[in-house]
Amino acid sequence: MQSNEKKKFSEKVDSFWGISKKGSSIKVEIFAGLATFLAMAYILTVNPNSILWDGTADVRWSSVFIATALGAVIGTLLMSLLAKMPLAQASGMGLNSMVGTIVGGAYGFAFSFGNAMLLVLISGVIFLFLSVIPGGKNKETGKLISLREVIFDGMPKAVRNAITVGIGLFIAFIGFQNAGLVQDNQYTLVQFVDFTAEGAWELGGAGMKAIVALFGLLVIALLAHYKVKGAVIIGIGVATILAIPLGVTNFDILLGKTDGVTWNVFANFKSFFSMDPDKGGVFFAAFTEGTAFPEGSIMTCVMLVITFAMIDMFDTMGTVVGCTTNAGLIDETGKPLNYDKIMLSDSIATCTGAMLGTSTVTTFVESGAGVAEGGKTGLTAFVTAILFALSILLLPLFAFIPSAAAASALIYVGVLMMSNVRNIDFDEPTNAIPAFLTIIIMILGYSITKGIGVGVISFVVIAALKYLINLIRYACGKCEKPKWEVSVVALVVTALFLVYFLVPVV
Repeated sequence: MQSNEKKKFSEKVDSFWGISKKGSSIKVEIFAGLATFLAMAYILTVNPNSILWDGTADVRWSSVFIATALGAVIGTLLMSLLAKMPLAQASGMGLNSMVGTIVGGAYGFAFSFGNAMLLVLISGVIFLFLSVIPGGKNKETGKLISLREVIFDGMPKAVRNAITVGIGLFIAFIGFQNAGLVQDNQYTLVQFVDFTAEGAWELGGAGMKAIVALFGLLVIALLAHYKVKGAVIIGIGVATILAIPLGVTNFDILLGKTDGVTWNVFANFKSFFSMDPDKGGVFFAAFTEGTAFPEGSIMTCVMLVITFAMIDMFDTMGTVVGCTTNAGLIDETGKPLNYDKIMLSDSIATCTGAMLGTSTVTTFVESGAGVAEGGKTGLTAFVTAILFALSILLLPLFAFIPSAAAASALIYVGVLMMSNVRNIDFDEPTNAIPAFLTIIIMILGYSITKGIGVGVISFVVIAALKYLINLIRYACGKCEKPKWEVSVVALVVTALFLVYFLVPVV
């Protein structure tokens, strides 16, 4: 009897997410969800430290940690149940640092934590409108599509094809940084880890961290070669075990003896819901302390909202395109499946995160770790969401996994996504140059949004100049009448990016 009930339950799960139809299995999806979580669990502790300048000494640290976890749970559940895609959401890196600089007074005004959350909320509401307001009709089906989908359709194909490659290299670069394999250099900006430097081979030193990441990557590579299920998870787990004797992680974290990492969950929740900043309350801070802005800050606020919106829109677009392309979850035009629902999930998550008390919740590039493990459906995201919920209760356990161990998975994801470079038309310079700029700026500029922006602007400028030159040649009878290749959307997006790049925030 129990066997029949279990079978019926499995069939319902399979049917709801279309697991078998996409060539996956429940087991694979579970492992993929775990892989995604392990690759992005670092955000739980990194996000509070990025937003609050005093780190764990700030009374709000544990509350922002809870907001981070809850934002990830809600956002990822939306991806699972609404969009039914293997994508996870959490507070975005870069965006959280931006919130930190706002609260820290870097923009010339004494903005409160609540002010920053209200700005994030406003950008989320703008996103929500773009996700639900019809912008046109699908040429094939005749169905109404949202403005965000219209924006996607109007993006130059050369840039869209480059996004996946750029995202992959960007993910790998993050992994190299987290592992300490790439370091700062005052002359060349970056360098490979110096194994001969003083202290490199001490417990927890740069050399030890690098060894942990490289060992994890080696394990993943061998297991993937022999098609062992769970290769990414096993690689992270083995690297974590090696990290213990090398001093890259320690049992004090697991025992809850380090700052900000504790098993005392109920006290943290009490602070979170207090709605009193002096007691650590961040829940609904956008409303309780966010409506009174500093005098004379209106234009700064407008530019901050535009910046938040631009970064979230194009970071999400880039991440979604990269991960879904690698998983084969795109249609014949290269558009991600369920794109409208993905964007709706993203915008709702941003609004929810701001009300909870965390920075912009967005689709994470680390979702690629789950895709690399074989994740193709919303069950992957569901498992990730459940693990984020558990992390609130089991923070020390997940914090015990060092970033160097998780970095091995990110580097491997970069390897897999790099294969998409074959889709770029390098024979045509007018396509190759915007594609190349998209990829290289993502990495060197450390920004998905800026990479897409430079790619789009360069495409429009090159296409416009090519059109004018061919128009002159046509007038001279040397060629056929040229076609205008730039969409209205691309022109609007170019104008927005010029504002983003050239107009100062203050």
